[in-house]
Amino acid sequence: MTKTVNHWIGGKTVEGTSGAYGPVTDPATGAVTTQVALASAEEVDAAVAAAKAAYATWGTSSLAQRTAILFRYRALLDARRDDIAALITAEHGKVHSDALGEVARGLEIVELACGITTQLKGELSTQVSNRVDVSSIRQSLGVVAGITPFNFPAMVPMWMFPLAIACGNTFVLKPSEKDPSAAVLLAELASEAGLPDGVLNVLHGDKVAVDGLLNHPDVAAVSFVGSTPIARYIHATASANGKRVQALGGAKNHMLVLPDADLDAAADAAVSAAYGSAGERCMAISAVVAVGAIGDELVAKIRERAEKITIGPGNDPASEMGPLITAAHRDKVASYVTGAAAQGAEVVLDGTGHTVEGFENGHWIGLSLLDKVSTDSDAYRDEIFGPVLCVLRVDTYEDGVALMNASPFGNGTAIFTRDGGAARRFQLEVEAGMVGVNVPIPVPVGYHSFGGWKDSLFGDHHIYGNDGVHFYTRGKVVTTRWPDPADAPSGVDLGFPRNH
Repeated sequence: MTKTVNHWIGGKTVEGTSGAYGPVTDPATGAVTTQVALASAEEVDAAVAAAKAAYATWGTSSLAQRTAILFRYRALLDARRDDIAALITAEHGKVHSDALGEVARGLEIVELACGITTQLKGELSTQVSNRVDVSSIRQSLGVVAGITPFNFPAMVPMWMFPLAIACGNTFVLKPSEKDPSAAVLLAELASEAGLPDGVLNVLHGDKVAVDGLLNHPDVAAVSFVGSTPIARYIHATASANGKRVQALGGAKNHMLVLPDADLDAAADAAVSAAYGSAGERCMAISAVVAVGAIGDELVAKIRERAEKITIGPGNDPASEMGPLITAAHRDKVASYVTGAAAQGAEVVLDGTGHTVEGFENGHWIGLSLLDKVSTDSDAYRDEIFGPVLCVLRVDTYEDGVALMNASPFGNGTAIFTRDGGAARRFQLEVEAGMVGVNVPIPVPVGYHSFGGWKDSLFGDHHIYGNDGVHFYTRGKVVTTRWPDPADAPSGVDLGFPRNH
């Protein structure tokens, strides 16, 4: 019998009542292993109502209470990280080491939330005028929602809800319906850590659930990570309804390789950044820009390394790259490779025919490497979200930066060089929100903030770090004047000498 993943509302499992279910597939076998309940509009209302009811007490809870729960939660997540990773591998397909890395990066934000007491400290100015003091404080918003993607089913939710609840909000999480089980386990462990019922709710669904959250009058803010078209829709819809929004979109991340770079290090970085997690990550390097005469040697080194990558089921310790999330996505990724030559690219590696013995029905694709790609080709313009690396050739540093800045995306970027002056110019001149210098995937640590520019971010706040705390709180400024106690009205004795 197929397992069913249900909602988690008000601190308990709630069976879906809509009658609609979505399939959850093991990408390594192609078999449907689970069905997930898809919420109706009424079920969205129930999840938001549970969060609203919990906010009445959680919103006024002490920082000590919140952090005590978060410390216990962090310990439970650490103890169960293998179990969380196994669920990710079973439903997403990424190899176990990648899944463990995802959990570790999510834990960073839980640890940041454990220190929320220092993040929420206000400011005070005394005696700004005669007996007048001014203080600034931050307060929670209420019910907030998170809509998260399939590629990081544990990490991205942990980028959102730990900070949100640490700030005193309650949370409704709508994870991807393609791999929903990890999110449920995260919520169950939070409950085990002592999080009150209704503070964290997990609602599964499709567009009905998303629109229900975007239009719900009791949802104060929405966080989203996904593709640019959906991010734009989320931002426009939620903003029109008066909600605060951070919507992180897609990417086409470039890596500029200068002629003085260590080409072995650059090739190692390109392979790990382009093909790790099967390229299904918004911080993947999908375009290498080779400057000057190094292109041929760099492409040869990338090819040599790419051909050695072992592809197989994510739960096989020998596997270095797993399958793609669905057969439809695999076919779409393959189409960029099969059409590349007609658009002028040189197909150095074609992974479209790859299969794995014993797992012939899995969503497999091999590593593809396209050289001499033009900027008007589909493989360059679109976010492929698969193991396809494009190499572009330019004559100068200036040409490379101009090419990169012409992209509508501005998520992450990297430069490989031995020259500090060139790196310094690059980090100031490139139009992207996250920059790596000899670091191919410049995802910031938890106490800085993650987010891009241009069509990679809709909204004013990046995610986690200081931006995350500011997103999940509102500022308030209090101006206070107290009369001197010596001026107390007649008949009130506070023990002070009288001024009159």
